Amino acid sequence: MDRTAVVKVGAAASASVCALLGGVVLAQYIVAKKKRAGKKTRIIEMMPQFEKTTVHMKDPERVEQIICGLIKGGASKLQIITDFDMTLSKFAVSGKRCPTCHNIIDDCKLVTEECRAKLLQLKNRYYPIEIDPHLTMEEKYPFMVEWYFKSHTLLVEQRLEKDKLAEVVRESDAALREGYEQFFDRLQQHDVPVFIFSAGLGDVLEEIIRQAGVYHPNVKVVSNFMDFDENGVLKGFKGELIHVYNKHDGALRHTEYFKQVKESCNIVLMGDSLGDLSMADGASNVENILKIGFLNDKVEERLDKYLDSYDIVLVKDETLEVPNAILQKVL
Repeated sequence: MDRTAVVKVGAAASASVCALLGGVVLAQYIVAKKKRAGKKTRIIEMMPQFEKTTVHMKDPERVEQIICGLIKGGASKLQIITDFDMTLSKFAVSGKRCPTCHNIIDDCKLVTEECRAKLLQLKNRYYPIEIDPHLTMEEKYPFMVEWYFKSHTLLVEQRLEKDKLAEVVRESDAALREGYEQFFDRLQQHDVPVFIFSAGLGDVLEEIIRQAGVYHPNVKVVSNFMDFDENGVLKGFKGELIHVYNKHDGALRHTEYFKQVKESCNIVLMGDSLGDLSMADGASNVENILKIGFLNDKVEERLDKYLDSYDIVLVKDETLEVPNAILQKVL
């Protein structure tokens, strides 16, 4: 073979080797790129709780940004503002409705059958109005006032005794959402303020969380509290009425509390009603607010409105897994 032929063969062999090496390098690059593409880089992707079918988000990128802001602020900048009935407490267990704070009293042995029947009539009339997706909050407002006024009047007529409330709660089917101990205890450990803003009965609410062992010093309850006479007999209710759709006004009445926690400029707000969205209206200097909504009833009719209003909507989810997962990242 002459010199020219040898050079040609060598060149061809070198080209083949280069092509082979180039192909290997390219393949390695593609594999690495695919690995990077498949790698979970977002916070919410790293939390398996967000993969549950109960979790709905209209704008995951917005949720990601807010959670990143909460993480950056940490414990010193965090506060919780939450509803109670059907938010911290369960809506149902095994298909059976759980009682609200009002229901616990309505169904207890201290109330006569006649009164119980009247209270049930009121619930059957007004609850459908409360959750009607076709009525505005303004349209619902007077009906809620009527409902609360009539039911509270009936309870006063029963002359309920204060020292019987603990037993009534103990004998009830009240149930907090799964994971409530972790929720309250972690917030207590990190000294995060918890503002429970409820349209229920404050005395019953406090007894529920007291018996559950989670009424920690960092928890403040604002609700409808009973007013007892010197003999411990119910004679009325204290202060302004709080119902589902006037929490904006109630929040503004508690601006003093929000001033005390003004350094806590990051908020996790939790509720089960569109009326709960205004619970943080008394807070100032808000940097980040994550709104988590529990949609328990009439899901198909109300899901779109909830997704428009809440950052995260938990549909028929009787746990606090998602809030707990977020708090674990923040605290």
